[in-house]
Amino acid sequence: MSRSTSHPLPMFPLGTVLFPSVFLPLHVFEPRYQELTRDCLAGDNEFGVVLIERGSEVGGGDTRFDVGTVARIIEAAELGGGRFALGTVGVRRIRVESWLPEAPYPRAEVDEWEDAPPSDSLQALHQANLITLRRVLAMKAELGEAAAAATIELADDLVLAGYQAAAVAPLGPADQQALLAAPSPEERAEALGTLLAEQVELLSYRLG
Repeated sequence: MSRSTSHPLPMFPLGTVLFPSVFLPLHVFEPRYQELTRDCLAGDNEFGVVLIERGSEVGGGDTRFDVGTVARIIEAAELGGGRFALGTVGVRRIRVESWLPEAPYPRAEVDEWEDAPPSDSLQALHQANLITLRRVLAMKAELGEAAAAATIELADDLVLAGYQAAAVAPLGPADQQALLAAPSPEERAEALGTLLAEQVELLSYRLG
């Protein structure tokens, strides 16, 4: 549900899905996003991140998904030439109601989209997913492929833990976007369980 009425927000479309509670480093080099960064640092340190559906991160003209996450800048270093190295963290989910004229960077009217409180079934879903996730990460490591450590620990908050699991699972952006846009934590956990089971099957085949 929406926590408040829609409000304008600077937006940073990326080829990456950002989830609440997950860290995202950024190298800002395009002039329009340099200006966005300066405006955010002079304000509340927040901007929206949405996945690019079609097109490129650089130059504009992209098509964007309408569900994203507010990123908060928690560290910033100016690199010279107007460039920035940013450390950001996802803080809450948003839905884009409409895109505004770029001035010069993307802006949108957004509604904040809170997850419903978790039900009693979420704990069991989460525990099953955590076991499978650790198995998948161990199998990736056995193949010599980059992955998070199989001993990964997630947040005690089940909703945030679900987002963190979606972020570290070896999934493509389209699958991650679908998880971000899931209507409820339980539906997100069920969908993640299906995707992780598919990964187990694929990795088992590759491991022979």
